[in-house]
Amino acid sequence: MEFEYPDIVSYAVPAFLVLVIIEIIAARLTGRGRYEARDSAASLIMGFGSQIAPLLGGLFVIGAVFVAAYELTPFKIPNTWWAVLLCLVADDLRYYWFHRISHERRWFWASHVIHHSSQHYNLTTALRQTWTGNILASLLFKTPLVFMGFHPAMVAFVGAISLLYQFWIHTELIDRMGPFEWIFNTPSHHRVHHATNPRYLDANYAGILIIWDRMFGTFTPEDRAEKPRYGIIKNLGTFNPLVISFHEWIGIAKDVSQAKSLKEVAGYTFGPPGWSPDGSRLTSKMIKERWARIHGEAAPVSSSPQAEPAAQPAE
Repeated sequence: MEFEYPDIVSYAVPAFLVLVIIEIIAARLTGRGRYEARDSAASLIMGFGSQIAPLLGGLFVIGAVFVAAYELTPFKIPNTWWAVLLCLVADDLRYYWFHRISHERRWFWASHVIHHSSQHYNLTTALRQTWTGNILASLLFKTPLVFMGFHPAMVAFVGAISLLYQFWIHTELIDRMGPFEWIFNTPSHHRVHHATNPRYLDANYAGILIIWDRMFGTFTPEDRAEKPRYGIIKNLGTFNPLVISFHEWIGIAKDVSQAKSLKEVAGYTFGPPGWSPDGSRLTSKMIKERWARIHGEAAPVSSSPQAEPAAQPAE
């Protein structure tokens, strides 16, 4: 029996708004979680823009490439429920590496930094999404799933499932969740990911399954003794959606214009966020190592100079 793919994102939008209202009320009653009107408005505008941007041509390009890739691949995985589950797991692994690279390489960070730019952590933060980078990200990281034999509609559907799942984990209202946290991403795990505390950098890139972070050495648990601080190290100080969306691209352009060699151009563009030729700026790896020296502790495990919000270059 073939599986049919409903437009679950469109169905979920009203639920998103209702849940935001519920969280606002609950946050005021319990004192857990914070809302700031201008910050939430900026997040909602960014979310709306992220849905409009693909309609300007990017969605057509992605669709055309996916269809072409599916026609070329000799493998065709059946359109069944078990194939959807298999595709969901494969897509979640794909998402882990895409998300991790989006923190490790400045070119991809320039799009992803938007999601980390809020100093608040609530359900509207989940809606603060990029207006740029979706075309390249989809072509580079999702096309391989189509070449593996998954139908483009199936790939789009499981991507929507991942998007919906990650909405509810953007909250401070939900505490630790026991054994569920051994396998799945949760608000506690994702609070760590959004934190700028040196202890929490380069951690918890999971979409749905936290097992990828446990497998690849990037898992860090939330410490009740250290409350996460959200945002980026050099916070923007503005709620202007245009600044939020394009500030890092402008930063790259400024750095590249002042580069003295092709090596510096490559470093400013594809190196870790915070990279500089003389090391005068701080990458997240440098911040973690400095924190470890000060506290006399081993730096949290990290396999590469990843780039969490702390790696925001000076401008």
